[in-house]
Amino acid sequence: MKRPKVIISACPDYDVDRIERIIAGGLAELDLKPHGRTLVKPNIVASGKLFPHAYTRTEFMEGVLRALKKAGGQSIKQLAVGERCGITIPTRFAYTEADYYKMAKRVGGIEMYHFEETKQVEIPLYHEGRLRDSFFTPEPIAKADFLVNCPKFKAHPWTTVTFSMKNYIGIQDDRHRLIDHDWALNKKVADLQYIVQPQFIAIDAITAGEGRMLTPIPFDLGLVIMGDNQVAFDALCCHIIGVDPMTVEHIRLAHERGFGPIALADFDVVGDVSLDAAKEKAQGFKVGLIRVEEYFKGTNIRGYSGPPPSNGENDYCWGGCPGAVEEAIEILRIFDAQTDTKMPPIHIVFGAYEGEIDAKRGEKVIFMGDCASFHGDIAGQPVDIVSTYLDRATKSVHEAKHEDIYSKLLGVERLFLKHRKEDVIPIRGCPVSVAEQMLALVKLGKLRNPIFDPQYAFSFNNCYLSWRTRTAIQRIFGNPYQQAGATERGESRPKQNLPPKGKPTPLEV
Repeated sequence: MKRPKVIISACPDYDVDRIERIIAGGLAELDLKPHGRTLVKPNIVASGKLFPHAYTRTEFMEGVLRALKKAGGQSIKQLAVGERCGITIPTRFAYTEADYYKMAKRVGGIEMYHFEETKQVEIPLYHEGRLRDSFFTPEPIAKADFLVNCPKFKAHPWTTVTFSMKNYIGIQDDRHRLIDHDWALNKKVADLQYIVQPQFIAIDAITAGEGRMLTPIPFDLGLVIMGDNQVAFDALCCHIIGVDPMTVEHIRLAHERGFGPIALADFDVVGDVSLDAAKEKAQGFKVGLIRVEEYFKGTNIRGYSGPPPSNGENDYCWGGCPGAVEEAIEILRIFDAQTDTKMPPIHIVFGAYEGEIDAKRGEKVIFMGDCASFHGDIAGQPVDIVSTYLDRATKSVHEAKHEDIYSKLLGVERLFLKHRKEDVIPIRGCPVSVAEQMLALVKLGKLRNPIFDPQYAFSFNNCYLSWRTRTAIQRIFGNPYQQAGATERGESRPKQNLPPKGKPTPLEV
């Protein structure tokens, strides 16, 4: 492994020409030349006017693509952008709201991949401590010759931060993304590193996002940070905001498995902004990790949390349902400023909770997730909620399924109809997604449903129908799953921190 290098560059605004020059300089400094199938993975978990700080900005991506195109020249056989946005939302809608299609047309010759619509390739895993024996990832990821990771510099309510490595959650389609998206989420992110490593990383840290990941608070950082090793890169980003990278589990695990260094002495930091100056810019930046009990203080929502079924490893499910409800309420606050005043007193319980639930008669008590359990009295009535959690070993990547937003909408409607005369309502899932929890809060508070917002309904449904049509055609005429050939990919990558030479052509199952 060559000695990693991270570059910190000043960039006060989203000027495309300036960004292009910065990226071109970074590629030259790192002695990198794009070639073959060059694929850029942004972070577009959500986008548009309502989520302006959640995604890799369009101007940033345009500057990156221009620089890659010029640096690679004829060596590039295909220059593409690929992403899977937030679960249940069509990536086509996220691209549309971010103006990525128009941007790609301006740059010219850009292929746009929607990872939930492409064939999925199975990647075997061999390392010790893995959550499972294989992952599925979109074919463009598996076949990329030169991968560029372009995340957004953000805090995260589940994993503390989302920089380069956490951006990998978007290299899976919905059905596989939700598997292990629970208390083991950091371990899942670390396992995803075995699929492929990027040759170049450039993060949009011009306007960073603090506090959350879907609805972050804007933080003027004015930086573009680039590098050639994800662990060193993420470690430096942590140092900038005053976080010890060893306390971020997915970064620590990747480091311990040999993907790269964490200590500042073990990689080079260069650029026109010093680390000390970057730290000065980032003073006061707030990360995520706020428990639901604290998050909802002062509102009509009461949160209660017990431990997840993690054999004593964790006392809180940071990667699952509790963080999702925090994001869900913030989405509703964007669409309806009266959300908090409209919401009646409700109580939401997570995990194996053993304390008191201070609910009065007529107040709804929601038991969220498969692992939610409780035995005791609520409003003077005995209540016995039994966990329906199934160990992850019983969940196969080959049988994974998902429900789109309309399936979830119908499911929530049926659930609330079934329990319309009851105060105690279990909502099952592992995890219960942000979308599903948002829909439940809409029912409880009689709030505006973002899905039916008139300014987005036509565009959303047009993208939704395009997505469903293409996936239906795939199911009819082609196998959506492929399998990589036999290779010790998982064993070799940590040592070299690079994709293995002679990657096998995926084989049809």
